[in-house]
Amino acid sequence: MVKYCELFYSFLKIGTFTVGGGYAMIPLMEEELVDKRQWMSREEFLDQLALSQSMPGVLAVNMATGLGYRLRGMWGVVSAIAGNIIMPIVFILVLALLFREFRDNIYVERFFMGVRPAVVALIAAPVFRLGQSAKIGWKDCWIPIVAALLIWLFDVSPILIILAAVALGFAYGRIVNKK
Repeated sequence: MVKYCELFYSFLKIGTFTVGGGYAMIPLMEEELVDKRQWMSREEFLDQLALSQSMPGVLAVNMATGLGYRLRGMWGVVSAIAGNIIMPIVFILVLALLFREFRDNIYVERFFMGVRPAVVALIAAPVFRLGQSAKIGWKDCWIPIVAALLIWLFDVSPILIILAAVALGFAYGRIVNKK
């Protein structure tokens, strides 16, 4: 049986060593939860990830909630979430305290400019890996590209795109199931 401290420590590592938010956490989560700890299979990880993305709130907290509950019930949820949010809260508080003093510092500005490409890569890598795991081919790539172009070029609300995707996915599912 998984111990509460193991849940706490695993999610503490995920929360501490990930820069760039929820999507940048995916590779570290996959390595820790699937490969190292073997608390879930890769398919279960993909299912939990899809469920966590579809729920309101922070992706990492949603993942911690789902896995914590599955492994140890309510106290598992508390352990996993606490581990996941402690270091980001500390970092944010420290940054908030220091930001006023260092916000015009050229080195701090350069640091953040340098981190941006790394964060993009950290987000792109799991997207491609998850696409392969979900058996999404290049013929399916037009959907996110069109969505991104609609948002960027035509200032279409992401909410409208999500609603349109739900409606089109529902209609497509109905058509495919009739066959």
